[in-house]
Amino acid sequence: MPEDSRARQRTGTGVGLLLTLVLAAVLLTALPDDDGRPEGCAPRAVGSWAADGGLTAEFARYGDDASRTDDWTGGDGTHSVRLPDGRLLWLFSDTYLGQVYGPPNPAGESFAWRDTTAPLVRNSAVVMREGRLESTLPAPLFPNPSSDQWRWPVAARVEPRSPGSSEQVLRVLLWVRTAGAAPWVFGVPTATEVATLSLPDLRVESVVKVLDQQAVPDPSRRVLFGTTLVTEGGWTYVFGGDDGQAASRPASRAYAARVPEGGLGDPAAWEYWDGSEWTSRARPAAVLGDGRRTGVGSAFSVVRRDGTYVLFTMAAGTRGLTTVTSYWACSPTGPWHGPARDLTPALPEGQVAAYNPQIHPELGDGGRLVLSYDVNWLEPTAAAAQLNRNVSLYRPRFVTLRLEPTD
Repeated sequence: MPEDSRARQRTGTGVGLLLTLVLAAVLLTALPDDDGRPEGCAPRAVGSWAADGGLTAEFARYGDDASRTDDWTGGDGTHSVRLPDGRLLWLFSDTYLGQVYGPPNPAGESFAWRDTTAPLVRNSAVVMREGRLESTLPAPLFPNPSSDQWRWPVAARVEPRSPGSSEQVLRVLLWVRTAGAAPWVFGVPTATEVATLSLPDLRVESVVKVLDQQAVPDPSRRVLFGTTLVTEGGWTYVFGGDDGQAASRPASRAYAARVPEGGLGDPAAWEYWDGSEWTSRARPAAVLGDGRRTGVGSAFSVVRRDGTYVLFTMAAGTRGLTTVTSYWACSPTGPWHGPARDLTPALPEGQVAAYNPQIHPELGDGGRLVLSYDVNWLEPTAAAAQLNRNVSLYRPRFVTLRLEPTD
């Protein structure tokens, strides 16, 4: 709950001894707590939260800047990655470019607006330096694979070009979707790809397909990976989901893959959790979600804090239009517990919904986490007109939160 509302809601002897002590220490570290949890892992949930007006306002300032017509004026699918030189790269899916005009809009309302002919591209990337957004890379950054397919960038990570290499590159996970009819108005899940970008110039060097899902006959069972990444113990854990919500299930299911550090761009390096072990066979089993009461939105976020993994997602059912909930686990593969405490961030007026809650670890400090959420108009056929009528709708909003142990 918001911090200002909490009151309202409630081999000699010596060496042998040394080895014994070291072994004992290792065993103690590995021993579970009395309740079966590994030491350091404890139930965690949102303890307090508050709107982050500064970050939200910075995207409003940049989006409303009328000095250029080829830069970002609004978008969704908000992800971020810290670059080695300190810059922060923001990645977006569907993005409006073009000119923004000050209020009133053509309907006489006090909203900044854009013309209905404003370009819409399938992805974009915006550079931030020292807290200030400064430029948009030529968009779209990742070209469409074909006339009826497009790429949405999701999570990204700076890693060695290959395992053990001293050269760093930027890997960006991409979702490929194909145009389809209802209920697939936002595209049919098709494949997961990984793009490699050079540093520091952010030039796209290559795009490789790591998981093709076209052979899966039921689109709602197709899994796209990359909504969120967590690095731990030399592995990058890559989470993904199916698209159950587009198939009239209240919630999608979450899945897990892993790649050794430096291997994101190598399809042969990927391993998938099949329910009992990690395997190179691309037959992932769900780690979270029954498709009804528990589960995830198609985009969610995972962070690891003090030995505990915490997953943030929109709630199942109709509450998923407004409410972010969380789950916790001691391992990327679960078992996941929850849902836990909810938070309902502010939304603008109108027939809008929140989605894609994403944690941005590079923006947090100490125990504070920064979470973004996207906003869109609920009725797809009317969305474009509404987002142009009031450009502030289709931009990320931010909250800061703190996790605390729970019983």
